[in-house]
Amino acid sequence: MRRLFTCLAVAATALLTTACGSAGYLSQSVQGHLALMRSARPVPEVIADPATPAPLRDKLELSQRMRDYAVSELALPDNASYRRYAALDRPAVVWNVVAAPELSLKLRTWCFPVVGCVGYRGYFDRARAEAYAAELKDSDATLEVAVYGVPAYSSLGKLPGDFFADPLLSTFIGWPEGELARLIFHELSHQVAYASGDTEFNESYATAVERLGGARWLAERASAEARDEYTRFDAMRRDFRALTWRTRERLQAVYEGTASADHKRAAKARVYAQLREEYAALKAGAWNGDARYDGWIANANNARLGVQGAYDDLVPAFVALFEREGRDFARFHREVKRLAGLPAEERRATLNALMPAHSAASH
Repeated sequence: MRRLFTCLAVAATALLTTACGSAGYLSQSVQGHLALMRSARPVPEVIADPATPAPLRDKLELSQRMRDYAVSELALPDNASYRRYAALDRPAVVWNVVAAPELSLKLRTWCFPVVGCVGYRGYFDRARAEAYAAELKDSDATLEVAVYGVPAYSSLGKLPGDFFADPLLSTFIGWPEGELARLIFHELSHQVAYASGDTEFNESYATAVERLGGARWLAERASAEARDEYTRFDAMRRDFRALTWRTRERLQAVYEGTASADHKRAAKARVYAQLREEYAALKAGAWNGDARYDGWIANANNARLGVQGAYDDLVPAFVALFEREGRDFARFHREVKRLAGLPAEERRATLNALMPAHSAASH
């Protein structure tokens, strides 16, 4: 679920923008981010506080070992990010709104200075996110909309000083070891390379780093118990990713076909019915009744599938690039930064040439 429900939030860079649509949206972005920064405390201070529960203290200490590892082994930035901790009174740091047409997986985009055009709009308040989602539906009843909670976001390293550095949050600090490592590595990657307006490039790159770096952490630094816990969870995640990848492929074939809109709607309904049937078989079989993805399946639509594609579809190309660069993270990051500076068409052509055949769902 981690990869389905976290992404780079527009709100983090709202402080640098001058035209984020309505004044109300800009205000909530600025105020929300500032409130988060003000609530963050240095990790050593939290660890030393007698009021800090032991489990939290242990996770904070673990996070700092991960943070050091990110620098020494993964060539990720050595700065103040994830050196402070903020306890929130909510289950997510922001809520993102995404939308897609009735017969397409292409996400609607919103354009901002600094980050360019992105396929989501972030709110620090869930009620505001849901109200905006309702506005979108009112403006176009055929639009498929989703609202989902985001446990972390990256400010891209664009904001000055340690005060604005991305903190650890209560929304994810309690995650299992393998997932916590992946999240930290993912968000730090956004500070290394960022292509304005290319959400799929940015998120697939960060996802590749989190998987490669997470696997290395588990192999080199984690306990056998942590590795076993991760293996069990990741097996389910891979199954689910393969299931939804197949669904996106089927829907894409329908939407790009030449049939009438009515025929496409009927075919779409059959694809979503197949998704539910295959999920039920997974749940009853290999998953032994585990219901953790029930909510996602119940609310599956083009918008949710479109978001997932942004995180997953180009990952095999980035993994191939990592192999080409000798599995050297510093060389890999430099090449990704070079790609980020290319024109969008040239960048995508380069990645497509690296893409292994029939491997998108396997990574």
